Amino acid sequence: LAAAGASLESLSAAGVLFICVALVSQVLTVAATYVGENVGWNATNRLRVDLALHCLCLDMPFHKTHTPGEMIERIDGDVSAMSNFFSTFVIKVLGNMLLMLGVLALLFREDWRIGLALSSFAALTMLVMVRLNGFAVPAMRGEREAAAGLFGFIEERLSGLHDIRANGGGGHVMRGMYGAMSLLYRRGRRAWKAEGAMWSISFALFALGDIAVIAVGAFLYQAGAITLGTVFLIFQYTMMLRRPLEEITEQLKDLQKAGAGLIRVQELTAIPVAIRDGHGANFPAGPLAVGFEGVSFGYGEEEMVVHDLSLGLKPGTVLGLLGRTGSGKTTITRLLLRLYDPATGAVKLGGVDVRDAGLEELRHHIGVVTQDVQLFNATVRDNLTMFDKRITDNRILEVIGDLGLHAWYEMLPDGLDTTLGPGGGGLSAGEAQLLAFTRVFLRDPGLVILDEASSRLDPATERLIERAVDRLLRGRTGIIIAHRLSTVQRADEIMVLEGGRVLEHGPRVLLAGDPHSRFSHLLRTGMEEVLA
Repeated sequence: LAAAGASLESLSAAGVLFICVALVSQVLTVAATYVGENVGWNATNRLRVDLALHCLCLDMPFHKTHTPGEMIERIDGDVSAMSNFFSTFVIKVLGNMLLMLGVLALLFREDWRIGLALSSFAALTMLVMVRLNGFAVPAMRGEREAAAGLFGFIEERLSGLHDIRANGGGGHVMRGMYGAMSLLYRRGRRAWKAEGAMWSISFALFALGDIAVIAVGAFLYQAGAITLGTVFLIFQYTMMLRRPLEEITEQLKDLQKAGAGLIRVQELTAIPVAIRDGHGANFPAGPLAVGFEGVSFGYGEEEMVVHDLSLGLKPGTVLGLLGRTGSGKTTITRLLLRLYDPATGAVKLGGVDVRDAGLEELRHHIGVVTQDVQLFNATVRDNLTMFDKRITDNRILEVIGDLGLHAWYEMLPDGLDTTLGPGGGGLSAGEAQLLAFTRVFLRDPGLVILDEASSRLDPATERLIERAVDRLLRGRTGIIIAHRLSTVQRADEIMVLEGGRVLEHGPRVLLAGDPHSRFSHLLRTGMEEVLA
């Protein structure tokens, strides 16, 4: 306009129009970024939820071979690598494609030969970038696997910090740490080289494009087809064309990162769940009968750890389960909870085959107190109710009173609002077990499984534990994995396991009075020493 001698008003209007277009462009950019990020976070968060739920449903053999740290990296790290793809890929690719087409249209308007040359260059660049798509995926996938291994290593060593310190394992841990970090470095460098190769190829293509434009522009200028100003204008258009091509190249890199994460996510979701809900069954109210009918079971490819086990436990009966480590005591409780399914035979609860019941319904009717109580960094209320908001404070306090734990409750600084540290930090082993007893009592199960802690407790806490056990077993069927004589005296029946087979089973009083029984021998020689 200025060169054509336009009026000041026309120039001012053009300037205002330019500023308005620039402002609208910025507003649209902010809006597109917000929408893209919102879509990306929603998509990735939903994917994290789906993966976490899938991992929670996966069977115990899977979790035995994958550390929690590795799972954190799989659920969060791999999905985070896909976030840019979800948030900006479509918007940026479409936006830059439109910009590129607009620039090419202007170049055709200036000179069809220049437009044809730059269109050919853009098509060649896009073709090369598309053909290179997937080139870096294997290297980036290896980097993600190495990162998961490092996270798993760190989590496992931190969870065993006490033993590592006590046994002088710090040097070994650090050597392992260096090894895991070295692997991540090597694979990260390989991924960076693959990504850098893509950048180098795109840089070389852009350089060739600049050379081609300058050569064509010089040829047309010497031929008198265009002016020197037009050559400069064409070169500027070429620079504008370079930006969308670079943006599309960057998005293709993000696509490869997303592809590496997507492959690992697909591998995780493709792992089948063997333990699935049954068609549904109703359990009777009150104490539940327990039945094992010719049950045999082994972990994976290992030999059977339970052999042709048959057991019938009437409702309201308390069974004392004895045996050395590895005799199959814990396996029996896992089969009842249906953490595993037996290889042969049937496990029944309340006359219902556990495979016919819904998993949530089944586990609601079984209460378990183990040696290692899992507590969370949350309030006492949340730890007792397992975050079930339907259980009222009055009900919690009623149960605490029934178990004789009011004195312990009064010592809590903020009552039910007292926050526990990670892993129940600040609580003794006995206090943690008191929480576990209360948690089970709130669910009111028909079957209670107690895996008695082998550590000695202070007398006051031990009295509370004993009172809680008595109250918990009243009116319920119980299975006690017993280590101490005081606990086994509660049992109505005794079962002694050895090598996954029933060595002895019968009423406690009769077995104790039989000098030839295995149980009588345990009582005479000391259960703690023999069963250690």
